[in-house]
Amino acid sequence: MDSIQLFLTPEQVNDDQFISQQLAKAIGKPSDSFQFRWKKRSIDARKRDIKVNATFEIIDSNESWPIELFYEPIKVDLKKEIHIIGAGPAGLFAALRAIELGWKPVVFERGKDVRSRRRDLAQLNKNHEVNPESNYCFGEGGAGTYSDGKLYTRSKKRGDVNRALGLFVHFGADRDILVDAHPHIGTNKLPQIIVAMREEIIRAGGEVHFDAKLTNFSTENGKIKNITINEEETIPAQHLILATGHSARDIFQLLFDKKIKINAKPFALGVRVEHRQEFIDQLQYHGRKSDEYLPPAAYSLVTQVKDKGVFSFCMCPGGIIAPCATSPGEVVTNGWSPSKRNNPYANSGIVISVGPEDFEDKDNPMVCLDFQKKVERDCWVAAGKTQNVPAQRLKDFIDGKVSTEFPRSSYQPGITSVDLNKVLPDFIASRLRQGFLDFDKKMKGFISNDAVLHAPESRTSSPIQIPRDRETMEHPEVRGLYPCAEGAGYAGGIISAAIDGMNCVEKITRID
Repeated sequence: MDSIQLFLTPEQVNDDQFISQQLAKAIGKPSDSFQFRWKKRSIDARKRDIKVNATFEIIDSNESWPIELFYEPIKVDLKKEIHIIGAGPAGLFAALRAIELGWKPVVFERGKDVRSRRRDLAQLNKNHEVNPESNYCFGEGGAGTYSDGKLYTRSKKRGDVNRALGLFVHFGADRDILVDAHPHIGTNKLPQIIVAMREEIIRAGGEVHFDAKLTNFSTENGKIKNITINEEETIPAQHLILATGHSARDIFQLLFDKKIKINAKPFALGVRVEHRQEFIDQLQYHGRKSDEYLPPAAYSLVTQVKDKGVFSFCMCPGGIIAPCATSPGEVVTNGWSPSKRNNPYANSGIVISVGPEDFEDKDNPMVCLDFQKKVERDCWVAAGKTQNVPAQRLKDFIDGKVSTEFPRSSYQPGITSVDLNKVLPDFIASRLRQGFLDFDKKMKGFISNDAVLHAPESRTSSPIQIPRDRETMEHPEVRGLYPCAEGAGYAGGIISAAIDGMNCVEKITRID
């Protein structure tokens, strides 16, 4: 199978006849002598003459494309068990990998199934009611299910990215995610994919339990012995994968109370900024709007201010800002996009690196988590102790003025006008101001009063790391305990979490 690279205009991308002719010229064969399919695709908009970098796979016309086997299950109902806490990408992919390797996964998810979660999200958006066990972070599929489904990762060395993407394709995602440089499924399509994964786990003999929260565990001779679910059911366990996500603060507290080693970990905190998507398109596409040939434009920005990184995070073209609190008495923002990214607004986190060195109590493993909690509570108070978030027009924030009105906001619970310079800690607000000034030089017009800031963007990653042995992936003090993915500080998104879940299972099956 040969690979051929072409540089196409956006208008040529969907013209199969033109592509076939260009490939025929490249390989010196008639176009009816071969078949082609996309291998990789990325947009290069650095110059006014926008190009699509396109790579194609080619086989002879009389050949068949190789069968792509992304998943090969085994019946495991009578096999050894692996207990998995959390049904986010790490937990689900760990369960699927366990089945392939002949082990029975038993998954416990504190939240509800993916469809039942919708009612709790509706209550959060409309009535400001936060269900601590069922929200944008907790429930089947994890935080990614209802907050976008971006699949891009830089973690190429952690495992087989294509294998993880292929599993999504196997369970219903469009094959384009294997092709696009920045693959994305969309919040509207992810739920049915997650359901298909769960149904396969059960079909193969695994178990998936909802409304099942890990509340305790016990050890014997330094090894996991039992787990307790919902403070009442005690279950023997030998291999426990802790894939609880970056917002499971009760798990961090449980480990801390048991004097099991955890570490404060750097994370990032700031605001979520919303522009009109048409404006971002024109900036990125040299005056051209997104259309049938060009997708809604994204951006990636980074600068240094007073020895701290200031950068865009989880940029959502054609997206919506969502309420992601996990407990009453706090507000949190995040962003998501549907598969077509066709909402009229673009949003992105703009955040500052924060680490234990920023605090006097830097040796306290909970110091970054405590800071995260304080900012979220301060913003809750500033916005009126509801799920409204404190907001400010971007130029007003730079000028230190309270905004008297807003052009719009996609954040459904509502926004409250405040001066974010007085709500956010000064070392955050001052760096944000300079960061925005730097970004305006790179994207002229980024600072305007048509852009609206929403605070806080605080759940970028876990503020806690749960240590583990590099070789075995077990906690160094508790054999059989496998800290996993984002909640343990070893992943930064859906794909890296999925890979980490699969890696944990592979370690278990190799040593046992």
